[in-house]
This record gives sequence, structure tokens and C-alpha cells, in this order.
Amino acid sequence: EIDAKAGTVSVWNNGKGVPVSIHKEHKVHVPELVFGHLLTSDNYNDGDCKVVGGRNGYGAKLANVFSLRFEVETCDGTKRYHQVFENNMSVKHRPTLASTREKSYTKVTFKPDLAKFGMRSLDDDIVALMTKRVYDVAGSTADHCMVYLNGDKLDVKNFRDYTDLYLLTRQGVPQIFQKCSDRWEVCLSLTEGGFQQVSFVNSINTIRGGTHVTHVTDQIV
Repeated sequence: EIDAKAGTVSVWNNGKGVPVSIHKEHKVHVPELVFGHLLTSDNYNDGDCKVVGGRNGYGAKLANVFSLRFEVETCDGTKRYHQVFENNMSVKHRPTLASTREKSYTKVTFKPDLAKFGMRSLDDDIVALMTKRVYDVAGSTADHCMVYLNGDKLDVKNFRDYTDLYLLTRQGVPQIFQKCSDRWEVCLSLTEGGFQQVSFVNSINTIRGGTHVTHVTDQIV
């Protein structure tokens, strides 16, 4: 949910919640470690195959660092955890915990420190960029993952739907779509100018392409 007037952004999912327990090594609650301590991640092991983005222990913490207020709420099926950070993560409030029978979920709400970006408000351009990112998520996650924006379900269920947003407006232009495997989907079309690409790795928009794009183009050109 994007509230331009209030200057806040909320992200919610009903997947597996963050464990509400004390981390054995760091001696703090796991949600606080995940969202409020830099350089803590479980993605460092290069021997594991991954289908998620990020590995350096920053992730959502950067949203915390660059926010005037950052609020996290998560439920692991038995306990609900709520904690607030303020002033670019410099103020950390004590978490509140409660027993619950709610299904697992995680919700993060943050108010970006717009001054740090030379901004005064969430203007139309930045809201459009955030909206585009929501569509990116809808098009690059599993088919059964439903994505909503400001209460409305997006009519993008898979990568094919996503590519249609780019290509269906161009009448008479051919497109070739192929789902090569569970982890590879490719769509090719013609451009009016030079080479263009839109690509994702583990739902991360790779705006500069990379070896995954080269792997495809080298087999064509």
C-alpha cells in the first residue's frame, strides 16, 4: 500500500512469518535482528542453491536506515511481534509480544526520510516507480502468488502476463515466449531501435542485464 499523502509505504505478505524467538548467537529477537541490525543475513553460503535475492545483510534494513519511522509486525503462528524504529534506525523501541492463533504473516510500514533524497513528498514519479516495482513482483514470482496494490488485485499472474504489458500495445510485432524450466522463462520480440532488455534474477530487477541475458542473446546473435 502506497499512501502518498501520509508519505508511508506498507508491505504485507501471508507467507511464513519471521520466527519470534531469541537468536542464540546475537541474543536479540530474530525479527529485530532481521530488520534492525546491519550485516546479518542467512544467504552467505555459496554452496546452497537460492531462489531469493540479497546476501549482504542489508536488505530491508536499508529501508529502516532511510526512514523517519519503521514499523515491523510479524506472526509465526503462535506469537505476534511488533516493534518500532525511528530516526533512521537510531531509536529502537522495545518490542511487544503476544500469544496468538493467527496465521503467519509479516507486515512492514515505513515513512521514508524524504529529505535525505532531496524530496519533499512522494510525488507522482516516485509513486509510479513504486507501482512499477509492484508489477515487477507480480510478474516474477510464482503463479499462485497473488499481488495487491492499494487493495486492488493486479491482473498479472505470471511472467507471460507481465511481458504482455510491454508488447501487446505494439500491434503486429511478434513475440516468442518460452518457459524453459521452473527457473527460466524467456520472451523475445523486435525493437524499433537498438537492443533492449528487461530481466530478473530471483525477482530482483537486473536493469543492466548480466550473464543470464548474455546466455540467451549469444545463442541468437
